[in-house]
Amino acid sequence: MSRLLLCTDLDRTLLPNGTQPESERARKRFSQLVKCAQVTLVYVTGRHQQLVEQGIEEYNLPQADFVIADVGSTIYEIAETGWHHQEIWEKIIAGDWQGKSAIELIELFDSIKEIQLQEQSKQSTHKLSYYVSLSVDHQLILNTMTRILEQQSIEANLIWSVDPLANIGLLDVLPASAGKRQAIEFLRQRLGFDYSETVFSGDSGNDICVLSSPIQSVLVANADEDVREAAIKQAQVNHQEENLYLARGNFMGMNGNYSAGILEGVVHFMPLAENWFKD
Repeated sequence: MSRLLLCTDLDRTLLPNGTQPESERARKRFSQLVKCAQVTLVYVTGRHQQLVEQGIEEYNLPQADFVIADVGSTIYEIAETGWHHQEIWEKIIAGDWQGKSAIELIELFDSIKEIQLQEQSKQSTHKLSYYVSLSVDHQLILNTMTRILEQQSIEANLIWSVDPLANIGLLDVLPASAGKRQAIEFLRQRLGFDYSETVFSGDSGNDICVLSSPIQSVLVANADEDVREAAIKQAQVNHQEENLYLARGNFMGMNGNYSAGILEGVVHFMPLAENWFKD
């Protein structure tokens, strides 16, 4: 192995902002790994640019080479001169919505009383986000929204996940060709990485599309059990079981949570990478 495209979710994957404990040296070892010239680091997140920068500062994270933000609807290349918006990606996905922006889609869903629009800061040009109570039938809501979008000839990707700390459902409406997996595939192909040179890590419902794909993926040990079960089931349906690794701990004395799980998964798929962050 000569190089690695390392793509990772942030909240409760690399960021230790869940309820489970973080292994003491895990983040330092992660930083050591991504300092290697062979590693291209990509943060893949539902956060927008300002919140990504906030997370990097708060948790003293290494700067990424690329950031896939807004659940895969925005891509930035990071350089010394700043964050460079990859407009080519938004041009690719814009056609799915007939040229409309997220704000122009809001009125389509006015009749659905069970969804609550998220804060303005959590919306973007091609990402429309709602809160949904966990007490309602979210699949029925998804079906209703799909029917409304089809009537308008709008091709969309509806992504359901749960914020376990806030105990609330999260529903993102994206162009059909947008999403975490699609954005990773775009970057992977553009940068010339094979699947064998690519690893993704995640923990939540909006990561399942990657965790069950041909992209080598690791589910960190602190992931909720329902996400674990859904990822395993979908990987089986897609015949991608060999590309999904479930971190379990006991690697280098770490617990498999957060960055410890990322490192464990990287070494599972690419054993020689352990030499890049040994103590």
